[in-house]
Amino acid sequence: MPVNYATPAASQLFPVAGVRLGVTQAGIRKKDRRDLTLIALDAGAQVAGVFTKNRFCAAPVTLCRQHLAVGSDIRALVINTGIANAGTGQPGMDAAIATCDAVAAALGVEARQVLPFSTGVILELLPAERVIAGLSACQADLRADAWHDAAHAIMTTDTVAKAASRRIELGGQTVTITGISKGAGMIRPNMATMLGFVATDAGIAPDLLNALVKEAADHSFNAITVDGDTSTNDSFILIASGQSGVAVNDAGDARWPVLRGAIIDVARELAQAIVRDGEGATKFITIAVEGGRDVEECRQVAYAIGHSPLVKTAFFASDPNLGRIQAAVGYAGIEDLDVARTRIWLASNGEEALVSEHGGRAAGYGEETGARIMAAAEITVRVHLGRGDARATVWTCDLSYDYVKINADYRS
Repeated sequence: MPVNYATPAASQLFPVAGVRLGVTQAGIRKKDRRDLTLIALDAGAQVAGVFTKNRFCAAPVTLCRQHLAVGSDIRALVINTGIANAGTGQPGMDAAIATCDAVAAALGVEARQVLPFSTGVILELLPAERVIAGLSACQADLRADAWHDAAHAIMTTDTVAKAASRRIELGGQTVTITGISKGAGMIRPNMATMLGFVATDAGIAPDLLNALVKEAADHSFNAITVDGDTSTNDSFILIASGQSGVAVNDAGDARWPVLRGAIIDVARELAQAIVRDGEGATKFITIAVEGGRDVEECRQVAYAIGHSPLVKTAFFASDPNLGRIQAAVGYAGIEDLDVARTRIWLASNGEEALVSEHGGRAAGYGEETGARIMAAAEITVRVHLGRGDARATVWTCDLSYDYVKINADYRS
């Protein structure tokens, strides 16, 4: 079960004008499950995206990059789960192209205006004929209030669907932001085995949108880790339909900070939901590193802690073997780190304890305190490097027996 997370009700996910979604059961890998989603965008929408840095990126990722390089006037997204269409060579690319061609023909748009997305088992070819056969049912199902259904239709090993929605006021006008994501394993920075789609009915100039999708990813999907693996299919897409009547064309617009902040908040909520539903997760852990010379070295330390199997298994057991955290800070790669200036705290349920200072155990710290704090479902590790004013935060989860079971049985 996810850590303190439940899927919002369908009524809590606000429709975004200019965006319609439809889902169906296409039998892509398993029967009797929703596994195909079509998202249709009205003319005038702007789209931007960021993708995995894995060199074995999937065919749909390559095609998305190509189509976005041509223009941001995207009119449709098609998403399948079950098979990732990664590691499939030219046949995989042919399947992705055929899918885009079929969507374009169905909606009366150009193939370059279609973005394909796949998630699931790697090294298996996407059965394009099943995707294409399911498109008519998706098209017939298109509606503005289908975000809840789409959140379920993009799941793989997720135990719950992940979605978030906001309404904000900008200059007396209401703007809606709604998004969905999927992911539970193969999660680490530089995207993960995750898909994320966030749409707003605000109008956002293409240059601002391209900058914002990168910034939002850095504050959300690029700040989570479950198991340290970087997938082949990771994609985060930001859509601005422009149908609210609010249009932001430059960063100097007084409405921009509010809109930008709300979109980042939705992305962060979706990213944290992935960690809360991490494969086998029982605890949600915030790693806040401060006092660095720059943000990058703070992230470097946070990731070292968040990726450590020894740290993560200690949290699963509520075992205050906190020398593991200290060791991770030490091997994070800051060669001139002065360990005597580094301090480490643990916190949960309003209680914070200084664990390490002056290069060793803090004088007032006892293991009974550490065990009590670590028994909570949500825990914060705070590290001060004593080197400057920079800070960064990463979210992760523990590593349990069930993580091994889930991944051992994934293809069965």
